[in-house]
Order: sequence, then C-alpha cells, then structure tokens
Amino acid sequence: MTAPPRAVTATFALVRRPADPSLVEVEVLAREAGMHPDLVRRAAARRARAGRLRRDLGLSYAGAVLASQLLSRIDELEDRLRRSEAMPNHRRTPWTPTS
Repeated sequence: MTAPPRAVTATFALVRRPADPSLVEVEVLAREAGMHPDLVRRAAARRARAGRLRRDLGLSYAGAVLASQLLSRIDELEDRLRRSEAMPNHRRTPWTPTS
C-alpha cells in the first residue's frame, strides 16, 4: 500500500517592482501628441485587444487589427441599440420604409 501524497507548500516574496522608466502617463502622451487623453486610452485599449487576439487566436497582425475594429464596431452598435430602446416612446421602424 502506498502512502497518500503529501501536500506541497510554497512561499513567495511579495516584491514591489520599481516603476518602468519606459512607461509614460496617458496625459503626458496625449499632450505631446496633441490628442485628448480619452483618444489615447481608446487607442491603447484597441492595441491591447488586437494583441490578445493575436496571442490567443494566433491571428496575423492584420487579422487581429481587423477583428479588433469589427468588435469595436459591434460594441458601438449594441450601445446605440440599448440607448434607442431606453428612450421613451420608442417606436420600431422597419429597415425598409413602406408606403
């Protein structure tokens, strides 16, 4: 008869990493680029999404960027739909007007 497996414990030190000198604050980058900080944040979010799509799905750079743009467009359209449905007296109109 074999002995039951022993529990393994590990100890990790919590270490705070020093600030990365290559990182730039969004406000500084926006000011230097002449852009609004929100635009910089959105661009960074799109870049991060494309990077995840590339890594997770094995897409090419072009494919990851295209997929990211399409997903952003879907998000925008879903937001518009939610806003329009939340409006009082919302009337559904057909896609093609009929007389």
